[in-house]
Amino acid sequence: MSKLPTTRDALRIRRHKRVRAAVSGTDARPRLAIFKSNRFVSAQLIDDTKGATLASAHGREFKGTLTAQAEAVGKEIAKRASAKGVTKVVFDRGGYAYAAQVKAFADAARAGGLQF
Repeated sequence: MSKLPTTRDALRIRRHKRVRAAVSGTDARPRLAIFKSNRFVSAQLIDDTKGATLASAHGREFKGTLTAQAEAVGKEIAKRASAKGVTKVVFDRGGYAYAAQVKAFADAARAGGLQF
């Protein structure tokens, strides 16, 4: 009998796999993926058809709390996406709950001009 995952990270990965089965990025509408660690927030714009990262931003570039980092990363990824000519994306929250840092990131990215 197989054991179900019980750690928080294993459960998050399980949720992320379930979401990734339905969410895929294309050249016209790349996937906006977020990742959180205990210290940083990072994001990537990914074209899954080519397997290429179009743009990325990391919390190391900014000072402040995780929520402040998430807002700054959201604004920066929106700026870098618009420089590449991308306005519409598919949001991949990475299995995280849509709250706190993820919500701050998403709101900042929308304010920066990304549509999702």
